[in-house]
Amino acid sequence: MALHGGGWQAIIYSFHKGRQVGFLKLWRAMRAKNACKTCALGMGGQRGGMVNEAGHFPEVCKKSLQAMVGDMQGRIEPQFFEKYSLQDLSGFSSQELEACGRLAQPVIARDRDTHYRPISWEDALSLIAQNMNCAAPERAFFYASGRSSNEAGFLLQLLARCYGTNHVSNCSFYCHQASGVGLSASIGMGTATVALDDLETCDLLFLIGGNPASNHPRLMTALAKLRKRGGKVIVVNPVREPGLVEFRVPSNLKSMLFGSQIATHYAQVAIGGDIAFLIGVAKALLVKGLEPGFILAHTTGFESTRSLIEATSWQEIETVSKVSQPEIEEIALAYAQCERAIFAWTMGITHHEHGVQNVQWISNLALMRGMIGKPGAGLMPIRGHSNVQGLGTMGVSPKIQAAVIEKLGIEAPTWNGYDTMSAMEASGRGEMDFALCLGGNLYGANPDSKFAKGSLGSLDTVVYLSTSLNTGHIRGRGKTTIILPVCARDEEDQLTTQESMFSLIRVSEGGPKRHAETRTEVSIIASLGEKLKEPQLDWKKLSSHDEIRTFIAKAIPSLEQITKNEEFQIPGRALHEPVFSTPTGRANFCAHPIPALPVLRRAQLRLMTIRSEGQFNTVVYEEHDLYRGQEHRDVILMNPTDIDVMGFTKKQLVQVRNETGEMVVEVQPYDIAAGCAAMYYPEANALIPRSVDPQSKTPAFKSAVVSVSAWDGAVIRRDSLVTTERNERLKAC
Repeated sequence: MALHGGGWQAIIYSFHKGRQVGFLKLWRAMRAKNACKTCALGMGGQRGGMVNEAGHFPEVCKKSLQAMVGDMQGRIEPQFFEKYSLQDLSGFSSQELEACGRLAQPVIARDRDTHYRPISWEDALSLIAQNMNCAAPERAFFYASGRSSNEAGFLLQLLARCYGTNHVSNCSFYCHQASGVGLSASIGMGTATVALDDLETCDLLFLIGGNPASNHPRLMTALAKLRKRGGKVIVVNPVREPGLVEFRVPSNLKSMLFGSQIATHYAQVAIGGDIAFLIGVAKALLVKGLEPGFILAHTTGFESTRSLIEATSWQEIETVSKVSQPEIEEIALAYAQCERAIFAWTMGITHHEHGVQNVQWISNLALMRGMIGKPGAGLMPIRGHSNVQGLGTMGVSPKIQAAVIEKLGIEAPTWNGYDTMSAMEASGRGEMDFALCLGGNLYGANPDSKFAKGSLGSLDTVVYLSTSLNTGHIRGRGKTTIILPVCARDEEDQLTTQESMFSLIRVSEGGPKRHAETRTEVSIIASLGEKLKEPQLDWKKLSSHDEIRTFIAKAIPSLEQITKNEEFQIPGRALHEPVFSTPTGRANFCAHPIPALPVLRRAQLRLMTIRSEGQFNTVVYEEHDLYRGQEHRDVILMNPTDIDVMGFTKKQLVQVRNETGEMVVEVQPYDIAAGCAAMYYPEANALIPRSVDPQSKTPAFKSAVVSVSAWDGAVIRRDSLVTTERNERLKAC
C-alpha cells in the first residue's frame, strides 16, 4: 500500500487519543479559547479552539491532539522518584519520559544524589534565588522555548536585565534565527511578509526544505486547496516525503477517499545544494522573464547578482544540486508564468553553515519577479513552536536596544550577551555557573550530545520550568538541578498572548489547573524577581499579566494594542505594498556564490536530521513514524543505490560515525537523494558537530558528514523497540 499523509490513519489516531483521556474531556479542551500548543500556524485563541486566524472550523491536527493529551496526563507521584534512580531514568527514552505523566511538585538532585527528591516551593525558590545571587551576572544565562507566553518571555528577559546579564536567548537560535538575520538584511524585517489570507489567493507556492505533512499538518489543507484551484506546488527536498506527494485531508470527504495530490514538481536537491538549485532557477529566469520595473524601482544590488548568476555554469549547478538543467528550467518556467507566488521554507534551509545565504537566495528569487509587496505573494518562514516568534518580539535575545531599556526605566547591562551556542560553549569552558530554562529541552535541542551533557554538567545550578520529564532533566543536569512544575497554556489563571507565524497576536483565556501544585511561569519569574539583590521593579505588581502587557506596550511601539486584550495583526509585517524597512527603503539583492561543500570519501554520506509525525520538536510521542513507514527510530534512511554500492542489506546493523560521535542503527532504503542520508532528531544529535552559521549562530543540523560501515559489535546498540521491560515501565508510569 502506498504511503501518504493524513487520511484514516490520522482519524484512527485521534480516536485512540480520545480513548486515552476521554472523548468529552478532549473535545472540551480542544474547543477552549486557547492558542494551539504546537506549531505557530495560527489555530485557536479568542475565536475558540479548532478555529484558525481566518475563522475556519474545524482546524485541528495530530500535533495539537498529541500535545493536549500529554498535558492531560495524570501526575507523577512522589514514589516514582523513590523507585527510579537517576541511573534508571538515564535508560528511559524520550517517549518513555514524556509518558510518565505531568510533573506536579518541585524536585531537586544535587551532585552526589542518586535520585530526584521532592522539595517545597518555598525552599526551591529560595535556593534558586540564593544561587543566582551568588553567581556573577556575566556567569549566568537564561533560555526560553517557544511554548511560553509573551508575558512570561517578556518577564524572563526583564528579570535577566535587572539581574545584570544579557545572556538571554531562545530556541529560535537553533531553528529559524537564520531566517530572521537573512530577511532583516534583505527586506528590513525578519518575519513572514504574508498573512494567512494570502495562502488563499496565491497560484504557486515553493516549499523548500520542509515537511509540513508531519510537522505542520494544517498547512496541507491550504496546499490541497491551492492545487484544487489550479495552482502549483513546487517541493524542494532531498527526501521524497509521502505526505508531500499525496495528502488526505481528514475534514474533506473527497480528499479522504481519493487523496489530494500536493507536489506538481518535486526537486530532490542534494543536501547542501539549495543555493546551487536556486541560482539555477534564477539563471533560467533571466531568459524566461523578470520584472525589470519592480527591480529598478524597489531594489538594490541586482546587477552584481545578475553577474554572479551568469558566471555560474550549468555544470556546477547540476553537480552540486544533483538536479538536472531541464528540470530546473521547467520549474523556472512555472514560476515565470504565475501571477502570485509564495516562498515557504523550514529548517532544511536554516540548518546549514550557510543558512543565512540560503534564505537570502530565496529572497533574491522572489525579488526577481516582484513577489514581495503585493497580496497573495511573499516570503513565509514556517515557524515551528507556537510562540517562538513572539519570544523574539518580546526581546528574549542577547541584544536589546538602549531605547527599550530607557522606556522600561531600569539599569541594565549594555554589553552584548551570548547566543544559545555561545552560552553552552562558555559553560563547557567553565565560565558559567547558573542557567534557568523556561520550558524546552536545552540538552535535547543541542548538537553534539556529549558536549551538551558536559557543558550543562559543569554548571553549579540548572533550573528547569517544565510540564513533564524530558531527557534534559536526566542527561543535562548541573551540580544542583531543580525542576519546577508549571501550568500548561490552558491552565493559566490569567489571559496570556502568543504570536503566530503570520504576526497575529492571539489571546488565550487559560483554564482550571489539572494539578494543584503547579504554578504559572509568570508567578515563578516574579517570585524570583522579588528575591534579587537589587529588584529595581515592583515584582509583586508584575505578577499581573495586565501590568506586564502595559510594560510591553510601553517598550515595543508596534504592540500598543496588546493592553486591549484583543487579537490583532502586528502593523507593518504583512507587506502588500513594496515598502521596505531598510535604510534606503529598498529591498536588497544579496549575491552569494555556491558554497564549497566537503568532498565525500568512500563510504561517506551527507546526513540530515529529521522529525517524525509522532513527535514535536524534542518531544517524542510515538516510536514509529507512520507516514514514512518506519517501525522505530534507530534507523538510517539511505538511497537504495548507496546501500548496494556499500554492500549493505535492509535492516542490517551499521555503525555511523564521525569526529563528533557514533551510533549503531538499522539500514532502511528510502527515496532520498544519492549520497545523502537521514536520521531522527534528537537522537542523531550525537553525530551533529557544533559548527554554526557565522551570522545567525544556527547549528548545521542538516549537513553533517558521516562514515557508514558494517557494525563490528564494538558499540552497544540502544534498542528503541518496545520491549516487555519498557511496556512494564510505561504501565508503572
